Amino acid sequence: MEAALIKFAKSNDEAEAGPSSVLGELFAAVAVMDIVPAKDWADANPRRPVAEIVAAYRNEAPSSATELLGFVNTWFDLPGEVTAMCEGATVEAHIEETWAALIRPPLPTRSADSFLPLPYASIAPGGRFRECYYWDTYFTLLGLRDRPEIILAAANNCRWQIERYGFVPNANRTYYLTRSQPPLFFKIVELLASVAGEQVVPNYLPALIQEHGFWMDGAASLAAVGAHRRVVRLPNGALLNRYWDDSDCPREEAYHPDVELASVAPNRVNTDIHREVRAACESGWDFSSRWLARQGELSSAITSSILPADLNSMLYGLEVFIAAGLARQGDTERAADYDAKAAARREAMCTYLWSEALGAFDDFDWTEGQLRGALSAAVTAPLFFGVSTPEQARATATLVESELLAAGGILTTIEQTGMQWDAPNGWAPMQWFAVEGLSRYGFIALADEIRKRWVRVVEQVFRHTGRLVEKYDVLTMCPGGGGEYALQDGFGWTNGVTKAFYEALRAKGAAVGENRDARTVFDVC
Repeated sequence: MEAALIKFAKSNDEAEAGPSSVLGELFAAVAVMDIVPAKDWADANPRRPVAEIVAAYRNEAPSSATELLGFVNTWFDLPGEVTAMCEGATVEAHIEETWAALIRPPLPTRSADSFLPLPYASIAPGGRFRECYYWDTYFTLLGLRDRPEIILAAANNCRWQIERYGFVPNANRTYYLTRSQPPLFFKIVELLASVAGEQVVPNYLPALIQEHGFWMDGAASLAAVGAHRRVVRLPNGALLNRYWDDSDCPREEAYHPDVELASVAPNRVNTDIHREVRAACESGWDFSSRWLARQGELSSAITSSILPADLNSMLYGLEVFIAAGLARQGDTERAADYDAKAAARREAMCTYLWSEALGAFDDFDWTEGQLRGALSAAVTAPLFFGVSTPEQARATATLVESELLAAGGILTTIEQTGMQWDAPNGWAPMQWFAVEGLSRYGFIALADEIRKRWVRVVEQVFRHTGRLVEKYDVLTMCPGGGGEYALQDGFGWTNGVTKAFYEALRAKGAAVGENRDARTVFDVC
C-alpha cells in the first residue's frame, strides 16, 4: 500500500468541540458580523493557542468590522479551496488529472481548528468542500475502481469513524459531529468487495451493525406512536426513519445565514428552525422543497416530520446486506433477524410511503398522517435498493420518463424554488440511482437514455468552461445554480459517476468522449 494511505496513530483525548465552543464570543462576533465567509471562518486555523487568542480578543476588544477583520487576519489562517488546474482535452482526461487534488493523504491533528483527521487517505469533493463527505465518497469511488487501495482506505475510514464516534459524521469536521449523512457505508463495502473479493465483507460487518444501531437508536423505547432521534413508530407499530440533528443551534459553517433565517420567522421557535435546517443537511439535499411546509421558505422546514422514501430504502438495503453477510458466516439466527427487519421495513414502506396516485414511493409526513405528494428524483431509490415490486418499478419508470426526464438527465424535483436541490438542477447521485435502479428492473432503454443525456450535459459544460461542477442545469444544459454558495468545481461525485457512465457506454459499444475546442466564458448561462 502507498505510504500516503498508511494509518497513523491518533490519541483518544483530542478536543472535538466545535469552533463556537472553543472560541466562544469571538466566534459569534465574527460570524454575526459576516466579515469572513461562514465556512472559511468555521474552518479557520488558529496561529497560536486558543486561550491566548481569546485573551487577546478580550484585551483588544475590536468592535468595528475593520478592526475585527484585522484581528482575524492576525491570529488565524483562513483556508483556501481545493482546486485542480487540469489541462485534459477530454472529460475523462480531466477526471484523471483531478484525482491528484481531491485524494488527500492522512493529516496529523492540528492545533485547535475544526478539522478531524482521518487515519487513511480520503477524498474531498472540491472547491469549498475541503474535507471528506460521507455520501459523496461512495459516488466518487465509482470512478476509482482501478484504484482499489483508495476504496479500501474509504471503507476503513468509515469503519474507524463508527468505532470512534458511533456513526459516520456528515464530514470530518467538529461541527459535523451532531449528524450523519445518507447511510451508504455498506455500498462502499460492496464496491470494495467487487474489486477485492467477498472475503473483505466480514471485516466491516460489526461496524455496519453498529451504524444500523445508530439509525435505530431509541426504537426499543418507543412503545407508542412517536419519535426518538432518527426513528419513528407509526400507528400500526411499524418503525421507519427520518433525518435528524442532535443540535438545535445555528450551524457553525453557516452561522450568519441561520441567525438571519430565524429572524424572518418570529412566530416560530428559533431552535425548531435550526434543528429542521440541520436535519435537512443530514439528508444531503440541502436544500429542497422536499423539506418545506411552504415552498421557497427555508424557515418553514419540517424535515423531522418527514419519513423519506430514499432514506428508508437505504436502510432496507443496509439490513439486507447485513443479513447476507451474517448468513455467509453461518450466523443464521442473526441473519434471520436482519432479514425480518428488512421485510418489516418494506411492508411499512408499502403501507405508508407507496402512493398509487403518484405511482411511486413518496415521502410521508408522520405528524399529519399523509403523503407529501412531492415528486422528486428520490423515487428511484426504492428501485436502486431493491424495495420495489416489478409492478411498482414499472409505474415509477413511467413517472420518471414522463415527469423527470430532461435534456441533461433527470431533474431533482419539478419545483423551481431557487434551492439547489430543486429544478432545474440535476445531480450525479440522482442519475446513478436512476440508471442503476431502472437497469435492475429491466428498463434498460430508459436507463441508457438518462446515462447518455447526463454525459451530454457534462461534456457540453466542459467544452465551454474546462470544468466539471457539482450540479448541472439539466433543462438548459448549463452549469447549475441556486443554493447558499457559489457553484463549486472539482467535483468528486460528478467525476465518479460520469467516469462510470463512460465505462458503461463503452462496454455497450457506444462512441464516447470528445475533445473540447477551447475554454470560453459560458455567457449563455
